[in-house]
Amino acid sequence: MTTRQRSGLLSLIALACGLAAVTLLTGGCQTAPGQRGQGGPGGPGPGGTPQVMDMAQTLSGGAQLHTLAFSAVAFLTGNLGSDSFFPPGKVADWWGFQYMRDNDQSQKGHNTDFLTKAANNLMVILTPEQKTQLVTLAQSQVASINQYAYNRFLLMKAFRRLLEGDLPAGTKTLDRTAVEQHSASLYKLDGQISLQRAQVMGGILKALSNDQRAYLDKLKGTGMTTWPDLPEQIDKRTMTHDVHVAVMTYAGDLFAWYMGNVEADVYFCPERQGTYFGGFYLKDAPAMGHPDYTISNHLTGDMGASFVALLSPQQAQLLYDLVSADTPLLSQIVEVRRAVATELRKTIAGQPVDTAAVLAQCDKYGQLDGDIVHGAATVFAQLGHSLSAEQKMQLSTLRQQAGEYSTQGAFLYSTPIPMPNIPSTDFLFGVK
Repeated sequence: MTTRQRSGLLSLIALACGLAAVTLLTGGCQTAPGQRGQGGPGGPGPGGTPQVMDMAQTLSGGAQLHTLAFSAVAFLTGNLGSDSFFPPGKVADWWGFQYMRDNDQSQKGHNTDFLTKAANNLMVILTPEQKTQLVTLAQSQVASINQYAYNRFLLMKAFRRLLEGDLPAGTKTLDRTAVEQHSASLYKLDGQISLQRAQVMGGILKALSNDQRAYLDKLKGTGMTTWPDLPEQIDKRTMTHDVHVAVMTYAGDLFAWYMGNVEADVYFCPERQGTYFGGFYLKDAPAMGHPDYTISNHLTGDMGASFVALLSPQQAQLLYDLVSADTPLLSQIVEVRRAVATELRKTIAGQPVDTAAVLAQCDKYGQLDGDIVHGAATVFAQLGHSLSAEQKMQLSTLRQQAGEYSTQGAFLYSTPIPMPNIPSTDFLFGVK
């Protein structure tokens, strides 16, 4: 019996209990209807304080169910272009930025100005030489960063082919091993990018003066709305758009890395894994080009729950099975992230990093995420093929709640580009 078959048995309990019980499993995760979706800090906790978002919240049944359901809505109502939208900060995300974002004391972590404010408050303390280090790092990494994005298109294209029934002759479904191996190649590239960043970023943090540290220490434990409003700290006219995005990303990550710890670095939100189905576009499209825009805290939870509600018990069972099957995979990912984050933090103390161990862990990370996305693509395609005409109408209405946004072409992260030429994806299919 495979891991997915064994863990799938557990989903029978969840199905018997129903959606209301699964909502209780969130333990305050705020992904239930009318509460928190992915993309904002938790709602009020005891005493009216914000609910802390941590790995227990991310791994809870309700958070995973609603996030998968939301991704299914995005995939079944989107296209390859919308699937390709991917926030740049999701690459080499070992620095605790997502934790800082999700736990911002002013609950502005998913405001479009959050990264800019964090980056400027980090760069304002840097010397010209330290800023130059970030620019030089960006110039050296842009090609690899973009290659990572282009290599994602093969998986996205294969998943679309599965949904559309466009399978290579002689094949019946996706090849799990091939998907895992391609995903592993992506995460190994991520590991190489991360190791290079850690050396530069860790060196900068290690060399901070007492005055530089004092400025940052005053901002610890505060929220975005209390951070100083600062002008741009680098002249983006002197660099390409891609280099500027990378520098701002580094600066925001440095800010979070200084403020956090290993557990913050390990943290990821429920939507972090399985990012090939258009969920980021569905959620983030309304914010594009709008300064000081805060993404809805409720969209993921509400839309995910609504999608589950329109399914038949047999269809919903597929999602419950998927949640249960993903649970052990996600637990392994947490341990992989802890191992890598611990190694990368050594650079702050000037200690050597076990490069081989980091890359081996990233390879494992990619295989685990590949297993997750293989399962999601398979289930989403099954759902798409089984929807009745009435369900399709309900799904269309549900999609429109996020606004009318269509894609022309594709995205290189969040930058619109023409649809790239995608190599053959036949190798990602098999006969089983």
